[in-house]
Amino acid sequence: MLNWGVISAGGIASVFCNAMRFSKTGRISAVASRSGVRAKELANKFSIPKHYSDYESLLADDQIDVVYISNIHPAHAEWTIKAAQAGKHILVEKPIGMNSTEAESMIEAAQQNDIFLMEAFSYRPHPQTKKLVEIIQEGRIGRVQMLRAVFSYRSDFDPDSRLFAKELGGGAILDVGCYTT
Repeated sequence: MLNWGVISAGGIASVFCNAMRFSKTGRISAVASRSGVRAKELANKFSIPKHYSDYESLLADDQIDVVYISNIHPAHAEWTIKAAQAGKHILVEKPIGMNSTEAESMIEAAQQNDIFLMEAFSYRPHPQTKKLVEIIQEGRIGRVQMLRAVFSYRSDFDPDSRLFAKELGGGAILDVGCYTT
């Protein structure tokens, strides 16, 4: 049974913790947030035994095998590299990095420390995606020359939201642009 640590206690972390309740191979053993209150709230909500008010303490926890990194986009590279250096396997929320240089640095840190690193991208392993790939590879719809995809949602403008604030990695391209590429 893998012991998971969750870095950040935001909305997607709650979704992840809820899904992990059904895992037969892992359990959430700790959560960390820059806000000790939020870490404690998430820990209480999902009966997570440990909570930390900083990410370093979670990475120093010898009981944690793998971390789920769900903090703001611009922090993914820093904490992925630190997790790799701490010997933790990593599932990092999309986008893996803010640019290719960050992503390459993250991959290099994982390789240097013999760490499994994966971007949390829900549609890659989705059964519909796998079926589409199968249909294309079998040539059942002919040779695909072009594909057009659209993905959108409505959100009220909030300048402090991670969806809009540039310093938080906001913007449609990093948030949902990956779903159509």
